[in-house]
Amino acid sequence: MSPNTCWLCKTFRAEENGIISKVSLDEVLQWSQSFEKLIRSKHGPMIYKTYLKTEHSDENIEFWLACEAYKKITSQRKRIYVARKLFTSYIQPQAPKEINIDSPVKKSIIRNLQEPTQSCFDEAQRVVYMHMERDSYPRFLESKFYQQLKYRLRTDSNIPSVR
Repeated sequence: MSPNTCWLCKTFRAEENGIISKVSLDEVLQWSQSFEKLIRSKHGPMIYKTYLKTEHSDENIEFWLACEAYKKITSQRKRIYVARKLFTSYIQPQAPKEINIDSPVKKSIIRNLQEPTQSCFDEAQRVVYMHMERDSYPRFLESKFYQQLKYRLRTDSNIPSVR
């Protein structure tokens, strides 16, 4: 496949002036130490999301990040609105970005939707985190996507900058 038709190549080129141009080799190398380091790093979640798109499973990282933002909501009115939006986007059967969680977790969220708390999505978020850590994270580390990113940053860091 030529670089002009490879959609992954196009994604990388599109990101060159964005996140990928801002990420450091040190940060990228730390991602291989643990999933926690990847997901808590400055650029890791967005790079990982780009990779997950290649696996058609970016709903997992989107949900996880949305839960992190949800926990910071202080207004009960806004929390209710966002909780319902999270439910319709990720939890309910046939949701556009339905995540893979078991029935008891879904039922617990449904019960909590009337008066959602900051923690009402914690169990679903934990399950999604485990799915990513056990399944897609090891594939990410072995992927051409991650290997090429490391290679590219190593190559770029060996080129002296002209100032």
